Amino acid sequence: MFASCGQEAFLEGHVHALRTLGGVPRSKVRYDNLKAAVARVLGLSRARVEADRWIAFKSHYGIERFYCRPGIEGAHEKGGVEGQIGYFRRNHFVPVPEVSSLAEVNEMVEQWDRQDGARRIGSRSRTIAEDFALEQPLLMPLPEEPFETGRLFTPRVDRYGQIPVRTNRYSVPIRLIGKRVRVILHASHLVVYDQNVEVARHERLIAKGAVRLELDHYLEVLVRKPGAFPGSTALEQARSAGKFAPVHDAWWAQAMKIHGERDGTRALIEVLLLGRHMTHEHVVAGLAAALRAGAMTADAVALEARKAAQAETEPAPEVRVPGQASATVTSLHEWRLAHLPPDTRPLPSVSHYDQLLRRRRTSNSDHREGEAR
Repeated sequence: MFASCGQEAFLEGHVHALRTLGGVPRSKVRYDNLKAAVARVLGLSRARVEADRWIAFKSHYGIERFYCRPGIEGAHEKGGVEGQIGYFRRNHFVPVPEVSSLAEVNEMVEQWDRQDGARRIGSRSRTIAEDFALEQPLLMPLPEEPFETGRLFTPRVDRYGQIPVRTNRYSVPIRLIGKRVRVILHASHLVVYDQNVEVARHERLIAKGAVRLELDHYLEVLVRKPGAFPGSTALEQARSAGKFAPVHDAWWAQAMKIHGERDGTRALIEVLLLGRHMTHEHVVAGLAAALRAGAMTADAVALEARKAAQAETEPAPEVRVPGQASATVTSLHEWRLAHLPPDTRPLPSVSHYDQLLRRRRTSNSDHREGEAR
């Protein structure tokens, strides 16, 4: 299930379905005359002018399509499919489930689909899963190379560090202002590239005229102009998304009390910059530890965040049981030394070098006798 009904959702749904099936059907696949696949219906015949990306997609996977007649005349050509969709909707979406995200709905659909494999249609002797097990070996194999289902755009970054995609706007790092970037629009998200390097990733907006801003994209400007930080739209959206936690506000308030409003806000922005090379969880842990210690500097937060990161990677201390003999650990170097064969060679001698010392003494004594004369 996707948040949009564009062609990219149509293609992504096909990719997911074919991966779930484990292959491509050899016989014809029936389709309505939807705009994602059909650009124009040619009269009353089966001929269609197909969309370019749909032609490339079905050629990539080897799909043989069959278009139903439009309207009532073609209703009987896919009655079984419509009936099974109605069954699934009545049994799983009535009443409409209450969820917090589309990802939760998709997980529920996947679970219902697996459970539906144990169902029998009508009076058939085999279940849906048993029938599919007989048909799956007949599918054509999936192609090795993936197909890019996203739609490509190349907008220019405006002076606000935003790009227009369809009817909405998304933020990118401000260093890209004035440059043209490459955007791959998917059904649920979009990815922004600058010379094949990913620079931004956003959840796709559905409502028209909406704006999605990432606070991290504006930190270089805000650290120079901290007065614009409290009322910024990017900060408001970060709060709504849970990226700006209550511990940020608590630390910020205490920093402004100690350093003043301007310097305290700048210190908070420097803390947010730590998120570029530290995980969000470690920075939050560092903020909480620094707040408890009364350390209202970005350096103190960075130190506590590194401590939190090290605590996760270091092994837990060994718990010794009273009366239990402690195990000894021998290093590999010590083990190798203990297992070396005995060395029967004589000890090295430096007696051969003594003649150099004698020659030097002789030369020095001759030189002193010459000076005395």
